[in-house]
Amino acid sequence: MAIFNSSKEERKVQENISTIANIIGKGTQITGDIDTPGNIRIDGSVKGNIRCKQKLAMGQGSLLEGNIYAQNAEIEGEVRGTIEISEVLILKATAVVTGEIYTAKLVVENGAKLNGTCKMGESIKSIKTEDAAGKQTPKTYQ
Repeated sequence: MAIFNSSKEERKVQENISTIANIIGKGTQITGDIDTPGNIRIDGSVKGNIRCKQKLAMGQGSLLEGNIYAQNAEIEGEVRGTIEISEVLILKATAVVTGEIYTAKLVVENGAKLNGTCKMGESIKSIKTEDAAGKQTPKTYQ
């Protein structure tokens, strides 16, 4: 029977989680919520909410009909829903957002379209994620 040092094991697990990369390819359609502790790139379309503890990247021509909760995001495609980013949101020239944005920092390239509202400067301490029991953890503001 092996005894593990939990703090070393926890650090190793966290290092492995931070390198997770998920890709939803062009032409792929997903219906349902996505919850990931790592990064995610979407080039296809998703109908559902995305919770990402790190960075979300949406390629040109991608479509999301749902809400985004992430640490950072870079959007080149279309989002129809609420976007909550705890650090930096980048809207590229081809981005089209219809909905509300809550972010600490916002970068908007010439040509990007925002049809909705934007609230900046609030530091979101935690990203909405589901715990093991399936309950959403509340977001907290600084």
